[in-house]
Amino acid sequence: MIVTLIVLCEVGFWVLLAVGLGLRYVARKPRAGAAVLLCEPLLEVVLLVVTAVDLKNGAQPDWKHGLAAVYIGFTVGLGPSTIAWVDARIAHRFAGGPPPVRPPKYGRDRAVHEWRVAARWILASAVALVLLQAAVWYVGPDGGTGSLRMWQQRMLWLTGINLVIAASYTLFPKRRPGPEPGREPEREPEPARERTGERTGERGPGRPEVR
Repeated sequence: MIVTLIVLCEVGFWVLLAVGLGLRYVARKPRAGAAVLLCEPLLEVVLLVVTAVDLKNGAQPDWKHGLAAVYIGFTVGLGPSTIAWVDARIAHRFAGGPPPVRPPKYGRDRAVHEWRVAARWILASAVALVLLQAAVWYVGPDGGTGSLRMWQQRMLWLTGINLVIAASYTLFPKRRPGPEPGREPEREPEPARERTGERTGERGPGRPEVR
């Protein structure tokens, strides 16, 4: 039942997103579209309540309950950025909005971008860890919490991986590609009048006459 509900929540997320953006840009009803998009968090609330009730009724905690906590965490951490990503592209395609901003590729700007991405994933992992720990405390030491602990370890690994990736772009920033090795940079041509004066012995502009 929990797995089915997770699938339904994922499908519902994209359905609500499509309906909300359709109302906003196609039907020209921004308030109605915003109201539909605000219903997105209700899906996670429903999943959380059903998971808690299932555990309260004596269900043995397993990977499905851990997956529900992880799904809620990922929706909290990555849901807003996903909605913003889709919204920018729909606005550009159907409402004459500006082209979506592409992430930077080089230097400090790329490092800042990677830290922002890492922050979203870390937030998702943190929410999942809190929910998983709450489930562990709820079940108690006598219950089987091994699967919940397994999900916690995975979330810690995910946090560490994102920190390493962001730190690598800070310590070893990606640089812009330079000129080809062995090739001299092109020089700007001198003004034609000055070149003519040098060849014929005539004075260039502002150059004193040599006697």
